Amino acid sequence: MKTYAIVIHGGAVTMDPSKLSPEEEAAQRHGLQESLQAGWEILHRGGSALDAVEAAVQSLENNEHFNAGRGSSLNMQGEVQMDAAIMDGRTLNAGAVNSVRYVKNPVSLARMVMEKSEHVYIAGDGATEFALQHGLTMEAVHYFETEKARKEWLEIIQEEEKQPQEHDTVGAVALDQEGNLAVATSTGGIEGQQKGRVGDSPVLGGGTYAANEACAVSCTGDGEVILRGALAHEVYALVKYKGLTAPEACREALHLRAEDLKGDKGFIAIDKDGNVAVESNTNIMRCAYRIGDEQPFVAVWREELP
Repeated sequence: MKTYAIVIHGGAVTMDPSKLSPEEEAAQRHGLQESLQAGWEILHRGGSALDAVEAAVQSLENNEHFNAGRGSSLNMQGEVQMDAAIMDGRTLNAGAVNSVRYVKNPVSLARMVMEKSEHVYIAGDGATEFALQHGLTMEAVHYFETEKARKEWLEIIQEEEKQPQEHDTVGAVALDQEGNLAVATSTGGIEGQQKGRVGDSPVLGGGTYAANEACAVSCTGDGEVILRGALAHEVYALVKYKGLTAPEACREALHLRAEDLKGDKGFIAIDKDGNVAVESNTNIMRCAYRIGDEQPFVAVWREELP
């Protein structure tokens, strides 16, 4: 059986450890395990990397303990606006959406854009209308507005001087048995963000990129910093042109122009040879991976990483 592997993340963030309750940590670990299993089963059966990353990210979007889909943050107006992207490393085909509302699984909408549209990127009402036209599952506003998200939003709007908070993202990268790479990234954005704000997640080369000749990479952390550094493409370029492995490339990209690109940064990646990478400069890096039939690895804290 050929090499296959999947890596997922549920977001990198720097936070006071005391603010993560044992119950929340356990729920996040369980969610990571479920997501990993959903993607791994597809690869194990000989399915495509593209199907695997979509399934893994769908699982996280359906879980209110992660900032994507159902668990999305609320913008300054108290609304959900979700972003997502997916990319096929075999063909470089991709789909991306931003400022989406009502769509249960934005990652599936991104794939629908990739496969059923002549465009790569559709935003706002146009993306939502595209989802309706193609029969994707929609949900009412209350489905997305979790108690946690509403509480965080109220704290922000009640403190005029409080700035939007850096929040996290979910993503997956995979290598299938045919040697094809794929990536998917999805986010609910930042708590209290400006309406219409676009982070790194749906931007190809910003927070999402995959190409068979090098690697697949998904970023998480401070979206503005990741965008300014084009960090997903940076990892790709380090693998393709410098000949680094995925772990080496992620470590180097993490410290790229550190004085200019200050902020939370995290990466998951897998290269064409099956080397998997998880890197961050945060104390929390929710992640999981599984290589072939090896035992799965799941972590919430960066200190747990090998």
